[in-house]
Amino acid sequence: HDAEANSQLIQSLKQSGFPASLGLQLETKAAHEAMTLLEKAIAGLPEPLDEQHADELAADYAGIYLTHAYRASPNESVWIDEEHLERQQSMFEVREYYHRYGLGATNWRKRADDHLVLQLQFLAHLFSQEHPDQVLSTAARFMDEHLLRWLMPFANRVAGRCATPVYAGINLLSGVYCEELRDLLADILGELRPMLEEIEARMQPNKPVSVDVPISFVPGAGGPSW
Repeated sequence: HDAEANSQLIQSLKQSGFPASLGLQLETKAAHEAMTLLEKAIAGLPEPLDEQHADELAADYAGIYLTHAYRASPNESVWIDEEHLERQQSMFEVREYYHRYGLGATNWRKRADDHLVLQLQFLAHLFSQEHPDQVLSTAARFMDEHLLRWLMPFANRVAGRCATPVYAGINLLSGVYCEELRDLLADILGELRPMLEEIEARMQPNKPVSVDVPISFVPGAGGPSW
């Protein structure tokens, strides 16, 4: 997600046997489907990349992460904010998480704090700590309150609109990987994973709850009364 795929990256992925080389062994059907898709996509690329494939990957990367051509923003605020705007409340909430660990976005105007790459890098930082068991609760809460509220909708939209199977696969795999990782954290911590409704109520306590109102019909009118 951090930069467009080039020959060096593709070669590295092939040599490492990615995605089969992932340390977390994924178990769900969705995960295996994403892994199969990505594995075939990587295997089908020439090594080194020729100009055509390089251009296709570059254009797809730009459409997802730079120009928003696919209307699938990699920034959380766009998915959470009611008006779908960037750099909203979610960005500042994520920034607070980073600050607790002495971290911050290099340039939030270029890449906002709530960008997918920075959220994944923050989780990687937590898991790399000398005593990771002390930050697992933080990681779980961060994923609940931020990353997992929007990652799968983002991944599904990208997969449905992008032009290359590589980016379809990597986005779907990222989504299901994080979902299974969160389930694993729940097992380790011995805590039930909160429902999405519970998380939304926690994060947006003042948001009105929509209520289904039954439609009234006028006897003999043959249609709804508005």
